[in-house]
Amino acid sequence: MSVRHSLQALNQFSAQDAPLFMGVSAGDFVIVEAESRVAPKVDGNWWMGQVLFCEGGARDPMVNTMFQVSDVDDGFIYWVNGNEVMHIVRSLDGLQLGSHGCRPLSTTY
Repeated sequence: MSVRHSLQALNQFSAQDAPLFMGVSAGDFVIVEAESRVAPKVDGNWWMGQVLFCEGGARDPMVNTMFQVSDVDDGFIYWVNGNEVMHIVRSLDGLQLGSHGCRPLSTTY
């Protein structure tokens, strides 16, 4: 049942790109747009954190819109709105396999 609900949420964006935060899950590292604490303006600042917990939205609890994220620099835990997620950092994001300078293990003895 939960799979059907999540597919319906993704289908509503089939004509356009789905929001980035819909692909976020617990354990992912994300780049978060830093919100100014004085006035709500976008100034290009960002920080990186790891998603600890995902919370469903009020309209559809099966679609995660709020995330509990731990800042990798200071360890503080923040609630992050989905639209503040700028990028999801994957483990091999932008790397070609075999380009990291490590040689593959030889299977011959």
